[in-house]
Amino acid sequence: MISARMSRSVRVILICSASLALAGLASACGTQNISVPKSDPAYAGAVLFSQRCSGCHTLSSAAAHGSALNARWAQYNNGPNFNIRCERPAIRVLYAIENGGFSGAIMPQNVVVGQDAIEVAEFVAKYAGRQAPKVPGAVPCDAMPIGALPSPASAMTSATTTTTTPSHAAKALHATSKKKPT
Repeated sequence: MISARMSRSVRVILICSASLALAGLASACGTQNISVPKSDPAYAGAVLFSQRCSGCHTLSSAAAHGSALNARWAQYNNGPNFNIRCERPAIRVLYAIENGGFSGAIMPQNVVVGQDAIEVAEFVAKYAGRQAPKVPGAVPCDAMPIGALPSPASAMTSATTTTTTPSHAAKALHATSKKKPT
């Protein structure tokens, strides 16, 4: 408590110092860095995810906190929380990036393209679902295969195709969903 016997100038300096200290502490709250090691091949995808996807999605590995904490408070643009939602195989993530998610309602199509889209897809597939609750009888996310993605050369050629041609992600998804006759 500030004593009434202090001079006015001492009180002003003390109050200003306390205000600056409080502002410094408050500005440090909520800061987080990308936790993916720079030596990890998925680091570039983490940086891109943090830059392009963190406004709507949560994934702590990329220091992204865009999802609503509670579904009752969610806004229309809050995307899934990838800390708890498993996203494998990586081709599904690439499909969502190219097509604006799976519903096509909110997420912009091609929010990242070409090699950048591949790097984000690989990062999300590798790091998503790490905090998913354990469900009896369900396969844990880290036990599911990440899968392979098309080479960067095929990503570049798909970027030059017309919009009526299915993307390489759509083709790969279609190919993996075909069932062999028994």
